[in-house]
Amino acid sequence: MFEQFSRGYYLGRLYVEPSPDETAKMCSAQHERVNRQLYTDGEGVERTDHPLVMKVGQTHLAVHGDEQVPADTLAVPEEILTEAVRNPPTLTEVLLAKADRAAQLLEFADGQTGV
Repeated sequence: MFEQFSRGYYLGRLYVEPSPDETAKMCSAQHERVNRQLYTDGEGVERTDHPLVMKVGQTHLAVHGDEQVPADTLAVPEEILTEAVRNPPTLTEVLLAKADRAAQLLEFADGQTGV
């Protein structure tokens, strides 16, 4: 789903669609799988429900899992979507922050949808 892109990010392609919610969401099973593969180190008991940090357009988003979101889809709050994607739903390149970069971005987040 995601491949090496740079020192701080992985690159993937997801269908990006509008969401009436205030948070960005993706398929729960995929969220957990990506979290396990890219954000854990395999030592001890680790949580796989931490938000993933994705960049769509110029906006970083804390992405949570949701069983209602279809696979390979990123549901983004409408106000952010209009700035990032022209004709949703559309297959869009999405950057996924690596674990250390995600931790930095989440540390500076102040409870808003955008990180």
